Amino acid sequence: MDSPDTLYLQIAQTLAASIRAGVLARGERLPSLRDLAAQHGVSLSTAVQAYRALEDMRLVETRPRSGFFVAARPPLPPVPEATQPPADSREVDIDKLAAYTLRLANAEGYISFGAASPSAELFNVERIRRTVTRAALRHRDALCEYALGSGHETLRRAIARYALRLGCQLQPRDIVATNSCLESITLCLRAVTRPGDVVALESPTYFGFLEILQSLHLRALEIPTHPRDGLSLDALELALDTQPVKALLVSPTLSNPLGGSLPTAERRRLARLVRTRGIALIEDVLHNDLAEQEDRRRAVRSFDTSGHVMLCGSFSKTLAPGLRVGWLEAGRWTEPVRRMKMATSGAQTTFVELAMAELLNHTGNEAAFRQMRHTIAARVDEARRLIAGSFPKGTRVTDPAGGYVLWVEMPRGVDSQALFTACLAERIAIAPGTLFSATDRYRHCVRLGVGGRWDDTQRHALMRIGELARALLAAAPALREAA
Repeated sequence: MDSPDTLYLQIAQTLAASIRAGVLARGERLPSLRDLAAQHGVSLSTAVQAYRALEDMRLVETRPRSGFFVAARPPLPPVPEATQPPADSREVDIDKLAAYTLRLANAEGYISFGAASPSAELFNVERIRRTVTRAALRHRDALCEYALGSGHETLRRAIARYALRLGCQLQPRDIVATNSCLESITLCLRAVTRPGDVVALESPTYFGFLEILQSLHLRALEIPTHPRDGLSLDALELALDTQPVKALLVSPTLSNPLGGSLPTAERRRLARLVRTRGIALIEDVLHNDLAEQEDRRRAVRSFDTSGHVMLCGSFSKTLAPGLRVGWLEAGRWTEPVRRMKMATSGAQTTFVELAMAELLNHTGNEAAFRQMRHTIAARVDEARRLIAGSFPKGTRVTDPAGGYVLWVEMPRGVDSQALFTACLAERIAIAPGTLFSATDRYRHCVRLGVGGRWDDTQRHALMRIGELARALLAAAPALREAA
C-alpha cells in the first residue's frame, strides 16, 4: 500500500480532486517538485510521477523555468440544474428499448456509449483468471456438490470485512450472496412491498430500477435530484407527508445516471428519516468505491441504528464483472429476504464465491481502485471537453466526482429517441433519456457511458453524436412548420 506506485497516485488524486473542486484555481502555481516531495514525505521521482499523471489528465501544465501550474482548462458546458419531476407517483411502463440498448453494449461492430459498464482494460484480468483457476483446483469437489445456504462462509466474512470500507459493521451470518446487485434489490423490494405500492427514488433513475418496479407492479414516485449532491431530502420529506410511500430505493453515491452523491450530513439525516417514518431504505452501494471523495464512499447504513436500511451491492463495477457475485444485508428484514432468495434462485456457485472472496481479501485492492478512479477521471474530463466542442450550444453536462457516466441535457429541440435512431444508422449506441424516468420528462437528454474502450474511434464517435444532435436541432423548426 505504501509502494511508490501507490504513493504517486495518492498525491495525484488529492491534487486532482482539489483542482476539480476549484480549491486550486486555473493558472495557480503549484508546489515545486522538492516542496511536493517534502510535503508528502516521498522521493523526487515519486513527485515527478504525480505531476506527470496530472499532466496526462490535462489538469497541470509545466512552464519552462517557472514550475507547475493548474492548467487553463477550456470553457466547459454548465452542469444541469436540479431535476423537477411530477409530484405524483406513476405506473412504470418501459418499452423494449432498454433491453435493446444493453444488447448493443457488446454488439460486434458497434461503438457503444449506452451501457454503464467498465471495459476489461480497467481490470487486472490475469489476476482474476489466476484466482478463478486456483479456486477451481483447490475446491474441485465443489464443482460436483449442490450448493445450499446464503453463501459460502468465506465469502460472507470477506464481504463483512469489505463493508468496513463503507463504515458498516455487518455480521457474516446476516449477509446473503446473490447473482447481482439487481437481484439483491429485487429481493429487498419484494420483502417490503406489495403490488400497487409506491416506491420513491431519484429522478432520473437507473432504468434497471424502473424495470424491477414494473415487473413487481409497483408505482414510481420520482424525487428531485441534484447532479452534484444527489437526492433532495427536503423534497423527499414533503413526498412522505403527502404520498403513501412504502419504500425508498436510492443510490446515495454516484447515482445513475446523474452521478450525484449525498453529503455526509444528508446521509445521516436520511438514516434518521427512515427510522422515524418506519419505512425501508434500499441502499445501492454498487459504485461507492469509484467516488473520488472518501467521505462520499460511506454508506447511509453506517448511520442506521434501527435496521431500516437494506444494503445491496456487487463487485461488477470494480473487481470482477464476469463473476456476477452480488450481496445484500437486509437489516430487520434479513430472514424474510433469506427465505425468498432460497425459494427463487437458491444458492450460488461455490468455487466462484471462493474466488471472489480471495479477490476481496487481496491487499492491492485499494491501489487498484485508486488507479481505476484516476483513469476514469481523466477520461471523463476529456469526454466533457469533446461534448463542449461538438454538441449544440446550450448543452449542459454533469461533472461527476467519480464513475464513468455522463448525463447530457441538450436544448429541447433535440429528441433523444430521434438521436438514438440517427446514431444507430452509424453503428453508435447511446441511452436516450426517456429510459430513465416513468415520465416523458427527459426526452431531450441522453446518458453516455465512457467506461468501455477509449481510443480515437470512441473520441470521434462522441463528436459525431454531437454533430447529429446539432443537425436534429437545426431541422426542428422546419419540422414544426411542416406540421
